Amino acid sequence: MYKRNLRLPENPKQSFFLWGPRQTGKTTLLKHRYPDAFRIDLLRTDELVRYTRNPSLLREEVAVLPQSRLIVVDEIQKTPGLLDEIHYMIQEWQRSFALCGSSARKVRRGHANLLGGRAIRYELLGLSACEVGAGFSIEHFVNTGPLPDHYGASNPSMALRSYVDDYLREEILEEGLNRRLPVFSDFLRVAAIGDTEILNMSNVARETAMAVSTVRDHYGILVDTLMGAFLPAFTLRPKRRTIQAPKFYFRDLGVVNHLARRGLIRPGSELFGKAFENWLFHELSVHSRYSELFYDLSYWRLSSGIEVDFVLGPGAIAIEAKGKSRVTARDTRGLINFKKDFPETTQLIIVCLEEKTRKTDDDVLIVPHQEFISLLWDGKWTAGL
Repeated sequence: MYKRNLRLPENPKQSFFLWGPRQTGKTTLLKHRYPDAFRIDLLRTDELVRYTRNPSLLREEVAVLPQSRLIVVDEIQKTPGLLDEIHYMIQEWQRSFALCGSSARKVRRGHANLLGGRAIRYELLGLSACEVGAGFSIEHFVNTGPLPDHYGASNPSMALRSYVDDYLREEILEEGLNRRLPVFSDFLRVAAIGDTEILNMSNVARETAMAVSTVRDHYGILVDTLMGAFLPAFTLRPKRRTIQAPKFYFRDLGVVNHLARRGLIRPGSELFGKAFENWLFHELSVHSRYSELFYDLSYWRLSSGIEVDFVLGPGAIAIEAKGKSRVTARDTRGLINFKKDFPETTQLIIVCLEEKTRKTDDDVLIVPHQEFISLLWDGKWTAGL
């Protein structure tokens, strides 16, 4: 079992939601952190049927439990009606709940309440390099993705095929898209091909023969089910003409590889460079949440094509992802241009596959990817974000 860096409270006094993509290890984490909790697993058919037919059963069962005992409800999105009972018990009985699920989308769509701000929100994403530890392999990661079962699988490709099929069946069919499932499958393929790229919804609509509004809604499904995320453009005090459209990143490289039919990705290829950038987005996203700094992530691109992959916070740190073993002066152009426009930037960093850390005459820090993870979690860089 991997030691996860998400800091859940030891003795929760306030209820919380734990959201995360399927198979990220939410149930395992809650069992490990709260072994004595009263647990309800709505993946079990008998449990699901009981509470769907009569949500008040939960209130009756909790009434006989000690006040201090935590109640864990797994896959809460399957029975949104329970949330009214939970809301009552939080408000009137001061009970504490840990509510786990893969998406709040079904809950919102069913007009069930999300406890009116009475529950903290946590998100558990796939494994970070820090959580894998000394055995982390970037080449293995970009082929399997971050889910624990896939990263450690003997046959990751088969595991990924099953995972995507399950996602389509469980998440998408619940959206009422069963009549358009082949069309949505085509959308997923096109979206995966465009992973890490600037998003043009009109182009995606044209390639999938969908309306732009439908494409926008499908991207919304990916975001709400935590399968992907938008990366906005950095627009603070633009001094030159910049691109304003967002990029889109899948949160699981393994899913991207399966959908885009990439095959085995090896260092030195163009696909490895794209996958390396996705990996770095994942690491920064995980750190932003788990460190509880919640700093903004964005990218910066001039209309001329000069670009910085990631800007942290209000321009304090600028980072380029270069999945190569030798960084040249050409690779530093984006960072140097960013520094000219935003001289208050404190760190210019290139994360790469070089073996040793070095700094150029232009103050660009070139860091091996393993060393970058250590420095990131050390907290010195991000303390002021």
